[in-house]
Amino acid sequence: MARQIPYGSGRDLLVATTVGIVAEKGLRGMTFRAVADRAGVNNSLIAHHFGNRESLLAAALDWSVESSIDSTGLLDLATSNAFSDGLLDSVAERPELQAFQYEMILESRRNPVYQPYVTRLYTRYHEVVAASLSHHGIDDPSGALARSAFATLDGIVLQFMAGVDAELLRAALHQLWEGLLGTRDSAVIEAAAGTSSG
Repeated sequence: MARQIPYGSGRDLLVATTVGIVAEKGLRGMTFRAVADRAGVNNSLIAHHFGNRESLLAAALDWSVESSIDSTGLLDLATSNAFSDGLLDSVAERPELQAFQYEMILESRRNPVYQPYVTRLYTRYHEVVAASLSHHGIDDPSGALARSAFATLDGIVLQFMAGVDAELLRAALHQLWEGLLGTRDSAVIEAAAGTSSG
C-alpha cells in the first residue's frame, strides 16, 4: 500500500502527493487520477487548482525545492559537522523530494516543456547557496564558487540516493565546507597583508 503524504490540504496536499507518486513510480505513473486517489479528492479539484499536468508538475517542483531547502538547512550551512549531518539526515528522512527533482531533471532532457522549470530549480539553489556563502563572509562576486559548491552538493546527494556509503559522503561534505571556509580565511589574510603593506 502506498504511503499517505501528510502535508496539509488543498494545493499543498496535491503537490506533496504528486511529489510522492513521481518519486515512487516515475512521471509515467503520475496522473490526475493517481493524485486524486492518493490525496482522497476528486479529479476536478486538481484541474481547478492547476488546469493541466504541466502546471501541477511545475508547482510540485517549486514546492519540492523550497521544502528541500528548508529541511536541509541550506540557508544556514551552519558548521561543517552540523551541515554534513543535517543534509544527509534530511535527505534520508524525505528522499521523495530529491527523487522527484531528479526525475524532473531527466525528463527535461526528453521534453523541453520542463526545461524552464529545471532552470528555475538550479537558479533557486544557486541563489540560496550564494546567500549562505555571503552570510558566512565568503566572497563570491562572480557566483562561480556558489555554483561549484552546489554542483558538489548535488552530486553528493545523488550518490547518497544511489546508496553510496553515507560516511564517505559525510567526509566529502565536511571537506567541502572546510574548503569553502579556507577560501574565506585566505581572502581575509590577503586583505590584511595588503593593508599592512600599504
